[in-house]
Amino acid sequence: METYGRILLIAMPAFLVLVLLEKWYGVWKGKDTVRNMDMISSLSSGVTNVTKDVLGLSVAILSYQWMVSHWALVRVEHSWLTYVIAFVALDFAGYWVHRIDHEYNLFWNAHIIHHSSEEFNLACALRQSISVVVRLFTIFLLPAALLGVPAPVVAVVAPLHLFAQFWYHTRHIGRMGILEHIIVTPSHHRVHHAINPEYLDKNYSQIFIIWDKLFGTFREERPDLPPVYGITRPVRTWNPIRINFQHLWLLLQDAWRTGSWNDKLKIWFMPTGWRPDDVAEKHPVYKIEDVYHFEKYDTRASPALHTWCWVQLTILLLFISYLFGNIARINALDGSYIYFYGGFIFLFVYALTDLMDRNRSAVVWELLKAGLGAFFVLSQNNWFGIAVFGAWIPGLLLAYFSVSVLITAGFTARHAREDAQPAVSDPVHIQN
Repeated sequence: METYGRILLIAMPAFLVLVLLEKWYGVWKGKDTVRNMDMISSLSSGVTNVTKDVLGLSVAILSYQWMVSHWALVRVEHSWLTYVIAFVALDFAGYWVHRIDHEYNLFWNAHIIHHSSEEFNLACALRQSISVVVRLFTIFLLPAALLGVPAPVVAVVAPLHLFAQFWYHTRHIGRMGILEHIIVTPSHHRVHHAINPEYLDKNYSQIFIIWDKLFGTFREERPDLPPVYGITRPVRTWNPIRINFQHLWLLLQDAWRTGSWNDKLKIWFMPTGWRPDDVAEKHPVYKIEDVYHFEKYDTRASPALHTWCWVQLTILLLFISYLFGNIARINALDGSYIYFYGGFIFLFVYALTDLMDRNRSAVVWELLKAGLGAFFVLSQNNWFGIAVFGAWIPGLLLAYFSVSVLITAGFTARHAREDAQPAVSDPVHIQN
């Protein structure tokens, strides 16, 4: 927990700088691929994911350590080769988990957040799941377990393998010559994120593209077929917490509504998107039919709102940085504090993105966030030990919570007045 927190303290600023550099580069080249609200939504999704991971809010049905202990046939000598084997094994496992996530209704819920952006950029790489609480597919690490690769090696390599998938989420890098035949490139991954019928469910590989070529899921990007991004049943929200559970909620509703007991059971393991006939007829769900002409999700936002959302995101990153840098200090105060802190982070993200969605409930969520934050400050006469860095900080936090509620209430009232009038901006369309 503490080690991963320290890694993230380095990784998060690096990712943020790269995301902002891509934005600047796109503006400079006249090809901006990063919309502000979409970027903030992606960054806030990343915050929820790393918070969940640091808190350890998931369990494995079958642990890798157990497989090594019981099934190892040999023991690989601890050397650089051990790490290479672990990396390749993780990549093999990643291919199959990724493929299963795409191809079955139940498991798509764990991956929908990553594809929910209707843009393709470095920020969308940070859209990662919080809905997985039970990890089922450790079994795909069996090759490494049979070779006796130690669990601590896998634990070290896993974050590196994950971070190595960040760079290829961009439209600013074209084809890369011979590397196209070896590793996953931006061109390969643009195909994977596309909703064009010709590209759907292709290029699942994470680092080495060989897995797609071996198992028949490779598709090359075509110059005459520009990728269009998102999902065919769009999420229509900036809120990453809601996105994480949208598909699951639809499955639960469909399973409840269908009159067929057979369909109530099989809906979970049918191909992604399958719905019982009786439910699909009575409760249709919007699906993009023409990928080149549809309205992207967008919300009216004044310059003031854009600015305030960035202020809030900056404060959110400060809160999360304190958590990751002071896990031991917080645990020393009370073992449960770290989970309360995590709950506050999730509430913060929900309140911010609800405001971005222009929902009237945003002020309610902001009140809950501020109320919880103020409760922590007043009950501890501190903020999880932060007063050691300055006795004035808890008072500053109380002031922030008050101001944040007032500003959110102001925006919510303004949005209510504006929404009573016709929109003045044109919708955003995708065209070939």
